[in-house]
Amino acid sequence: MTVFWDTNLFIYLIERHPLLHDKVLALYHHQRERGERLLTSTLTLGELLAQPLRLGRSDLARSYAQLLTTGSAIELIPFDHRAAEHYAAIRAHTTLRQPDAIQLACAVTGGAKTFVTNDQRLWGLRVPGLEDIRGL
Repeated sequence: MTVFWDTNLFIYLIERHPLLHDKVLALYHHQRERGERLLTSTLTLGELLAQPLRLGRSDLARSYAQLLTTGSAIELIPFDHRAAEHYAAIRAHTTLRQPDAIQLACAVTGGAKTFVTNDQRLWGLRVPGLEDIRGL
């Protein structure tokens, strides 16, 4: 199975969120043990780097970049022409914010069947190509 992680899961993992870090880490290990393919988008990388750079936290920015790019088990899906077509269809039929629609489009483009997010506004949403959008 192929699973797409939204940006917020990586924040909880790297910044060791007091309530959600262990849950995300357990999910990561569970998915790796099952041999699931783990995806996120290049938008996720940009979102993760913005705040640390704004705060002058190059150490945190490096941690995020290393997690997603250096020998990682996480595959980055670009927002390319195929993703743009999925994005257009999603935006045409929903009122989702642009970043959410981009993430969902990249998930479909990458072949994900499940999209995991802590954004409750997305839970249960029906998107062609995705079987399940769920929380942690």
